[in-house]
Amino acid sequence: MGRIVLLEGDITAQSVDAIVNAANSALVLGSGVAGAIRERGGPSIQAECDAHGPVEVGGAAATGAGELDARYVLHAASMPPGGQASEATVRSSMRRCLELAAERGCATVAVPAIGAGVAGVPLQRSAEILIEEALAHLEGESPVEEIRFVLFGEQAYRVFESVNDAAKIEAQMARLRKRT
Repeated sequence: MGRIVLLEGDITAQSVDAIVNAANSALVLGSGVAGAIRERGGPSIQAECDAHGPVEVGGAAATGAGELDARYVLHAASMPPGGQASEATVRSSMRRCLELAAERGCATVAVPAIGAGVAGVPLQRSAEILIEEALAHLEGESPVEEIRFVLFGEQAYRVFESVNDAAKIEAQMARLRKRT
């Protein structure tokens, strides 16, 4: 089984196989994580997004990573342009990104707080959904060895840390219940 790593920092500075972009369904790299990916990765990423065309809300798309230190950018389309994400679209777009990572043989994937911020999902709930999906993916057959949540600011890091710690405790309690 792979592992979950939490970091506070700049997702575009990560050296990984794939970086997940908190995207809109039109695949327009606007602000936030998408804007940082556009600025640091260069225009080829948006050009590939334009060529790919829109995806359904809750879906995902893969492009090259331009000048980023990654092979791919996986665009988690959790919201329509100018709209809001929902818990269901955050869950399904994360799941699809991890499937795309596995299909491409990625061992390391960097993920932001998809759905939080301008997308409207509370940070706590975003963390719960994303960590749940990461754990579920890592329990299955997958080349993904590390899902690295790269969070902007200490507050986001602390929320994800708390949720991840709670998941570890729950897993330990489940193992103990099986022994009795």
